[in-house]
Amino acid sequence: MTDKPEAEPAAKPPFVAVRGIGKRFGGVIALSDVTTEVHAGEVTCVLGDNGAGKSTLIKILAGVHVHTEGELLIDGEVTTLDSPREALGAGIATVYQDLAVVPLMPVWRNFFLGSEPTKGWGPFRRLDVAFMKKTAKDELATMGIDLRDVDQTVGTLSGGERQCVAIARAVHFGARVLILDEPTAALGVKQSGMVLKHIAKARERGLGVVLITHNPHHAYPVGDRFMLLRRGKSIGEFTKSEISLDELTSLMAGRAELEALGEELEHSLGPDSEIAKSVKAGVEA
Repeated sequence: MTDKPEAEPAAKPPFVAVRGIGKRFGGVIALSDVTTEVHAGEVTCVLGDNGAGKSTLIKILAGVHVHTEGELLIDGEVTTLDSPREALGAGIATVYQDLAVVPLMPVWRNFFLGSEPTKGWGPFRRLDVAFMKKTAKDELATMGIDLRDVDQTVGTLSGGERQCVAIARAVHFGARVLILDEPTAALGVKQSGMVLKHIAKARERGLGVVLITHNPHHAYPVGDRFMLLRRGKSIGEFTKSEISLDELTSLMAGRAELEALGEELEHSLGPDSEIAKSVKAGVEA
């Protein structure tokens, strides 16, 4: 009697998945038929220009908006997130561009803002300041963030350091999925590199990361999969092995639209027009 081969374990479902997701505001279609996944230990990059639908998508994932079409799945189960609190309860944390920090408060206080631990009882209950300071310092160090002093106010930090504090805070409070809304939009090269390094560290710790950006040069080094949005619809989803940085940049720039514009300008202004030549050079670059 031969032994039966052992059945292969079922593949683990993604932390979060959307299937044909869409959102309407009255007669306005903000998002339509978008499908993507967020896996543990992966960075899913959502790219698009202003008005592409990025904000609507992350607000659906963050529980701010309820989708009107398609399905939202968490751990393979179809669900609806009715509030940001529900999203947090499901392990989905969103770091918006404004970061929700208080500039005049110290780092350790911002780290625990709204979730401050206490000690003592009754009229003697008070904030456990020593615990908060130590925990904030240790958690930041674990993420590779070396601040001079957790007593310094958040307002004295650079933009990149503030982003990193917000990321470490979300990780500490149990996020499984971390959504980052344009974290490098207002940062210089060095600070952007710092934020991208800590996104990679969050991935190494097993989080699923959703990076919202309009910059393919920031997305490509840390991304594992890429979804491009234009005018509320997906124009493609690719794994890193399926697309190069040049191809991703070309799709972001809308090469087909630029070619059509160049032809139109050549026809209306003539082939010797400096404007037409400029557009054509941009397409061929």
